[in-house]
Amino acid sequence: MIKTMPKAMPKVIVTLKTPLIVFDWDGTLMDSTGRIVSAMQTTARNLKLPVPSDDEVRAIIGLSLSNCYRQLFPEVEDHDWITEEYRYQYVDGDKTPSPVFEGVEAVLAKLKDDGYYLSVATGKARDGLDRVLNESKLKHFFDFTIASDESNSKPDPAMLHTLMKHFDVKPEQTIMVGDTSHDLKMAQNAGALGVGVTYGAHRVDILRQHAPLAIINDIRELIAQQ
Repeated sequence: MIKTMPKAMPKVIVTLKTPLIVFDWDGTLMDSTGRIVSAMQTTARNLKLPVPSDDEVRAIIGLSLSNCYRQLFPEVEDHDWITEEYRYQYVDGDKTPSPVFEGVEAVLAKLKDDGYYLSVATGKARDGLDRVLNESKLKHFFDFTIASDESNSKPDPAMLHTLMKHFDVKPEQTIMVGDTSHDLKMAQNAGALGVGVTYGAHRVDILRQHAPLAIINDIRELIAQQ
């Protein structure tokens, strides 16, 4: 199942001056926001923890799980039991659809053909990222990926620093594409360019606070219309 989004307006954001394009995953390439919210709320309910609102869960999407728990359940010190339940709910228990957004595969293919370096920097842990990369059949598009348990959590710039070093590119040659303030603030902290997408977890007014290069309504606005 592929979620349909409004037709993109002709626009070109990436250029040869920006050879590295880094994508967030949840809410940017995959329509998984609803599933994250539902799974986290079910987790809290099953573990007798305060059930966070939709907005409270959406606000932490993109952070590492440990940082998510600190914000949602500050009274809990041991997070292992929360992680076990949440991962079960997200992977097996929750049946909320989480399709790849329409246009993602075509955009990645075009960027890859045009010679851009493509990467993912995500709040998912490595096992979760590998699972969705394989299930979505998008793994082959990415030259290198980094997960939250391999670096500091967004908005710390460490993930982007690692990627820029790997590809030997400068901050001004790097674009971070994401649906949350955590993505755009990470780009700011790394000196990189940020592009916000409006169809994910955070509202447009929140995205604008972090001075993105652009805000787009459709992933296809990254490239010229064919």
